[in-house]
Amino acid sequence: MANPVLEAITQRADEISALGPSNEALGRLDDQAAKVLREAGVIRMLQPKIHGGFEFHPRDYAETIMKIAGLDGSTGWVAGVVGVHPWEMAFADPRVQQEIWGENQDTWIASPYAPMGIARPVDGGYVFNGRWQFSSGTDHCDWIFLGGMLGDAEGKMAQPPASLHLILPRSDYEIVEDSWNVVGLRGTGSKDIIVKDAFVPDYRVIPYNKVVDGSQAKEAGLTNPLYHLPFSAAFPLGITASVIGIAEGALAHHMAYQKGRVQITGTRIKDDPYVLYAISEAAAEIAAARAALLDNASRMYDIVASGREVTFDERAVGRRTQVQAAWRAVRAMDEIVARSGGNAMRVDNPIQRFWRDAHVGLAHAIHVPGSVFHVSALTQLGIEPPHGPMRSMI
Repeated sequence: MANPVLEAITQRADEISALGPSNEALGRLDDQAAKVLREAGVIRMLQPKIHGGFEFHPRDYAETIMKIAGLDGSTGWVAGVVGVHPWEMAFADPRVQQEIWGENQDTWIASPYAPMGIARPVDGGYVFNGRWQFSSGTDHCDWIFLGGMLGDAEGKMAQPPASLHLILPRSDYEIVEDSWNVVGLRGTGSKDIIVKDAFVPDYRVIPYNKVVDGSQAKEAGLTNPLYHLPFSAAFPLGITASVIGIAEGALAHHMAYQKGRVQITGTRIKDDPYVLYAISEAAAEIAAARAALLDNASRMYDIVASGREVTFDERAVGRRTQVQAAWRAVRAMDEIVARSGGNAMRVDNPIQRFWRDAHVGLAHAIHVPGSVFHVSALTQLGIEPPHGPMRSMI
């Protein structure tokens, strides 16, 4: 099936690429970069059709994010992060969907999901407080998903712990300016968020466990297999796709730069077999990372499309595939950037920006391999992984 969003992005590739330095200088997406994403329909790729979305296959979504990130890392990252939020909003109460998309189907939703707030139950909902880091693309969003822990009557964490996803309009939270000062992905504007005594009605709250176990999508009556993907497969997809796309962008700029480059020894790159070998090996590794991520997304989709739930073991291996794909692509990128020469590190050379962006993307919590690799190895050995934090990213 044709992907008109990818076609629209391809037609405006030069524009997206040219806005990269502006995004970085602003510390957020340039308004024009956000406009391009809106006009291309990127953020509506996983949005329900009833609200003007496309309900695309996750593979199409990931391929589009890779393309954007290969043009500019920050634009691709925002597209990947903000682009997955309509997927979960499809599970939400129709009342909040109408509030968000009723008048403007291009309304964007920010996050983060990290449970850094406390939601104290009151009549009709919750009183919510907290502070969060890393709200990517937040300047261009009018609503937000925030992770929180269920509180007790005194506002302390309830026992046993229970995690919630709460949905708030822009008027109920503060974006902390100058809170995003980092070495890479500067253009994502991933700023801090503060919520003080905001009332969140019941219908704007989704229990996290119901998102993870798939019951929320079933209760919402959703039939498209897209919405029955495991959260651990869908949520990381745009983030990992953007990191691989950034590595592809670094490779493309490296190739263009090396084509006519002469080393200090007087040897042209085209005549240096060692550099040529490194280029080929890196290109093959990045291509393999792409193929692994896309294949994993397709396999997960095929499982749920068949009517079967994805098992915990399959989820663990799927997460291992995602994490390894990101690390594989960045390691390969490092090999070619190290052979790009000193001038590649000048701020007017995009190679160094892609290099910085990729490493910051790799630092995201979903790409930490420790517990993911540990749990996936145990499942393949036929050993039940311990319950608790180790399973939280699966």
